[in-house]
Amino acid sequence: MENSINIKLKVWRQAGPKAKGRFETYELSNISTDSSFLEMFDILNEQLINKGEEPVAFDHDCREGICGMCSLYINGRPHGPDDDVTTCQLHMRKFKDGQTITIEPWRSAGFPVIKDLIVDRTAFDQIIASGGYVSVNTGGIPDANAIPIPKPDADEAMDAASCIGCGACVAACKNGSAMLFVSAKVSQMALLPQGRVEATRRAKNMVAKMDELGFGNCTNTGACEVECPKGISLANIARLNREFLKASLQD
Repeated sequence: MENSINIKLKVWRQAGPKAKGRFETYELSNISTDSSFLEMFDILNEQLINKGEEPVAFDHDCREGICGMCSLYINGRPHGPDDDVTTCQLHMRKFKDGQTITIEPWRSAGFPVIKDLIVDRTAFDQIIASGGYVSVNTGGIPDANAIPIPKPDADEAMDAASCIGCGACVAACKNGSAMLFVSAKVSQMALLPQGRVEATRRAKNMVAKMDELGFGNCTNTGACEVECPKGISLANIARLNREFLKASLQD
């Protein structure tokens, strides 16, 4: 038998980047506990549209935990009260009947609000563009695969590459730091021979761009690792610091 709950939502509403935001309260009845959090939002928006009101703007795409767009701050946690999931993978069974759920956008100087719960995360794209790539000619797939790479290094590189750039690390950090994201993107290449050619330039440029875009400093509280839906390790931040130090010494 399907269970259902009644809930109260406190949702951040903001008409635009320069507008003053506020919390609006909505009540929903008979929400299936098997519904995903975003399906619950679909139900809310359908009701608002039927009443002639403005629907809540929120980001989503794949709804499969891959794209990282569903950036919601729910009851004080990025992506909500479940572990190792994105918001689209969060289900209403994690909430209790009669519970009040507070929903906000990411709070960071690097992620300005566009509307309601949607923030501008193009800062991450700018960080990647500053050095998170390999421009050397590695040849075709057989040529690249012919380069021997130790299994532990390949595994670590793949773990770092699993970062989806959702921004939960920034939202969780009291300083609004993007170090976990940047370190993952640096690590996935620093661990591979194809990435060593541009290692010096990459570390310095990506850290400089991160600072330029208004992200805070890392003070190693570990909140980013706890809230990361893909379990990106803090060890990557240590690797980034080593890469940055080596780059500085070479200069």
